[in-house]
Amino acid sequence: MPVTMINRSNAEALIPVETSHEIIQNVALGSTVLRLAHRNPDMTRSQTEVPVLTGTVEAQFLNADDSLKPLSNLSWEKVYIKAAELAVIVPIPEAVLDDADYDIWAEVRPRIEEAFAKKIDLAILQGAGKPVNWPDGIIPQAVAAGNVLAHAANGDLYQNINGENGIIAMVEDDGNPVTGFVGSLKLRSKLRGAVDANRQPIFRSAYSNGAAGSMVYELNGCPIDFPRNGAMEGAATAQQGAPLLLAGNFDCVRYALRQDLTYKILTEASLTDADGKVILNLAQQDCVALRAVMRLGWALPKPLNAVSGVDYFPFSVLTGPAGA
Repeated sequence: MPVTMINRSNAEALIPVETSHEIIQNVALGSTVLRLAHRNPDMTRSQTEVPVLTGTVEAQFLNADDSLKPLSNLSWEKVYIKAAELAVIVPIPEAVLDDADYDIWAEVRPRIEEAFAKKIDLAILQGAGKPVNWPDGIIPQAVAAGNVLAHAANGDLYQNINGENGIIAMVEDDGNPVTGFVGSLKLRSKLRGAVDANRQPIFRSAYSNGAAGSMVYELNGCPIDFPRNGAMEGAATAQQGAPLLLAGNFDCVRYALRQDLTYKILTEASLTDADGKVILNLAQQDCVALRAVMRLGWALPKPLNAVSGVDYFPFSVLTGPAGA
């Protein structure tokens, strides 16, 4: 009996080459962090330098013709964006390909984009599953910097966010404007229930032609982004409550791509677990597999500002009660 092999040409219709850049765009749209952060030029090596201004130019008035003119103290430090690989393999039985009357690739691609966006958000926001060469997550760094406020069950949510001792002020007091907010889905009900001194809701539904529309979740003109991929749904500990709202200057978050999302059809490979045990033999079990890979990195450089120099952290976090 002749051996029938599904080679690349047989499966090429499954994966149009021209969709590579479209996938990158969709991953960026699906990721809260990549949508808010600043994208640097693509990397040409596994790491790239980001020069960060750490010195100042101090001009002075001169009181005499022979007064000495001041010298600047400009200096730069290097912060590195280090690329890490993100990948997944999606096996597909050949029988499914044979029997399908629809575009399998159109079904698989959105799931890959969602998986990549979720992993990127979790790693950058919370440090969960991050590669060893990436910085700690933004939320753990904010907590370590002391930019954290626990919201008690009966606390004043509006003041905890917007007040002079709230999380926005923690960032602004160090000379940084807050440019974006990322909230847990658990925060939405708390925002809807927040009332002023007259028991009127602070966050109201949008109205059009006298009819109530969608609920507006925004602070100081900036919308609150609520990831639906679980990236903000952290568990509370005895020392620290689960994150409710992250506020900060997302212009400080820089990321760059080392490799666009690429893919390859595998037809003869054996897929193993971490112990080397074969869990799927593509040829023997009549399957093909789609391998998707991308490489990217991020960094959080802190340029000098006029208020606090470089002694600041540009993010703060509101948490729920510790252990709750």
